[in-house]
Amino acid sequence: MKFEKVRWGIIGCGNVTEVKSGPAFQKVKNSELVAVMRRTGELAKDYAKRHNVPKWYDDADALLNDPEVNAVYIATPPGSHKEYTLKAAKAGKPVYVEKPMALNFSESKEMIEACKTAGVPLYVAYYRRAQPRFLKIKELLESGAIGDVRFVSTTQHQIPSEDVKDPAKLPWRVQSEVSGGGLFFDLASHTLDLLNFLLGPIKEVHGFASNQAGYYKAEDIVTGTYRFESGVHSVGSWCFTAFENKDVNEIIGSKGKITFSTFGTEPVLLTTANGSEQWDFEPPQHVHQPLVETVVKELTGEGQVCPSTGETGSQASWVMDQMTQGQK
Repeated sequence: MKFEKVRWGIIGCGNVTEVKSGPAFQKVKNSELVAVMRRTGELAKDYAKRHNVPKWYDDADALLNDPEVNAVYIATPPGSHKEYTLKAAKAGKPVYVEKPMALNFSESKEMIEACKTAGVPLYVAYYRRAQPRFLKIKELLESGAIGDVRFVSTTQHQIPSEDVKDPAKLPWRVQSEVSGGGLFFDLASHTLDLLNFLLGPIKEVHGFASNQAGYYKAEDIVTGTYRFESGVHSVGSWCFTAFENKDVNEIIGSKGKITFSTFGTEPVLLTTANGSEQWDFEPPQHVHQPLVETVVKELTGEGQVCPSTGETGSQASWVMDQMTQGQK
C-alpha cells in the first residue's frame, strides 16, 4: 500500500485534536486533513471551519466511505476504538488509533487481526516513541552510557482533580466501560509503552490494583513488578489520589543511571561515577507530529517505518490487563 499523498479523515475531533494531533496532519509533508467527524454535527462543522478542513460529518460511516479519505485517525475514547478500527479496515483504509488502543488486550488482538486480514496498516498514537527527548534516552542506552541495564523504577503520583470527586461529573477517563479502567489506563500506558520501546518487550508481570479513595469504581492505585525479555527487572507505582504530583522514571545500569519524566519537561539526566550530564528538550508544538511524520513516510514509501504499530501498542494493553486483573 503506497500513496502519493495521505488524505486523512478524523473520527472524533475532540480536545486531543485541537493542538496535540489535528494540526500535525496538515503540517507534515505529503499529508493533508480532508474530513472530520463528530456525532454532534455542529461541533464537527465548527472544528472544520476553525481548522480549514474541507469536509465534516456527523456519521462515521459517511467519512469512512468518502473516496477522498484514504487513511483514518480514530481519536475517540477507547470504548469505540475497536468498532471504528474494524470498519476502517473493512473500508481498506490504514488506521492511526489513539492510545490505549482498546479497552483491553483481547480487543487489541481483534483489531490487529482485522487489519491484517484487510491488508491495511495499523498504527497506535504512542507518540513519545518519535520525540527527540526519548530518542536521546534510547541513544544513551544503546551506546552503553550506563553499562548493562539492571533495573527500572517508575513513580507516578497525582493529586485528584475535583471532577473525579463528583459522581455526576465523572470524566470518561475514569469510567471503565469507556476507558478500560481508571487513570492508570490513560496515563501509565504511555510509560509502559515507552519502556517497551526503550528496553524491549515486557514478558512477565505481577500487580495489585485497588480503589482506595472511593471517588469512582475504577482502580485509583496500581503497583507492579515486571521483567523484560532481556532480564531487566522493574517496579512501578501509580497513585492518583496522592497529596502531591510526581513523575519520575529511573533506568539503572552497571555504570550509571538515566532519570527522566514521562509527562514533564525536566531535562534527561545521566549520572555516572564521573558526574552528571543533562539534555533539555522543548516539547513539540503538536506532540503527535514526529510520529505522524513516520506514518506518512511509511505510507508514501519514503523508506521510514513507524515505530508504533498495533503489535507494539497491544503490548502495553497486555501489561495493564495483567497488573489490574485482580483489582480489589
